Amino acid sequence: MHISVAVSKVGKWAVGESGDLLEMVERPRGGLSLVLVDGQSSGSGARAVAVQVMRKVISELAEGVRDGAAARAANDMLYAQRSGKVSATLVILSVEQDSHTLIITRCGNPAIFVRQSGDIATSLDEEAAPLGFYRTTRPAVDHVMLEPGLLAVAGTDGLVHAGSRSGTGWYIPDAIEGIWQITPTARAVADGLLEQAMELDSGRPGDDTSVIALHVQSGSPVGPRRLTVEMPVPDA
Repeated sequence: MHISVAVSKVGKWAVGESGDLLEMVERPRGGLSLVLVDGQSSGSGARAVAVQVMRKVISELAEGVRDGAAARAANDMLYAQRSGKVSATLVILSVEQDSHTLIITRCGNPAIFVRQSGDIATSLDEEAAPLGFYRTTRPAVDHVMLEPGLLAVAGTDGLVHAGSRSGTGWYIPDAIEGIWQITPTARAVADGLLEQAMELDSGRPGDDTSVIALHVQSGSPVGPRRLTVEMPVPDA
């Protein structure tokens, strides 16, 4: 099999710093984990919270700690340092090579959608408390077997609430399906969802907005790995 991952993200309109952070780490026993953190509120304060959480989760995963335990460790750290007054949303998408499983770990109810071969995208909507507010927060964890055709999409609340200022809502699974029927790639899904979200917000995102799309394809189990990054850099 072959794994394809694409990420698209944009910051809140007229706010200099984004509270959405994304990192990728290779797992000690093979595979990789994609970690998306959304700090409470927006701007520099949200970014500082997201950085704290991200550093803790990434360090735990790199040491071989299981995803759920890494999320709980981040919660303990944030609760202890911020006295339960600051929160963050977390999602971890992990491709576990030795068990051929996609592990989806979440806190704070980020947008998570899974489309398996031959089906339509469905939402994972089990309630999960955010990190930082409660001492005993436990993440929601789902396991999905890796198979060709599997698509997993994760997004922050900027995606979910796109269009809310104008009273224009949207049903994200239908949007995923519409994109998938035309161009069934991770890149098309990530870019297409972000583009539609920005259109709903009239080009001025009401919140930091991030989308991860992970697609499992048929393919050779050997060969090179590739990573491409594109980002704007303001002029000096």
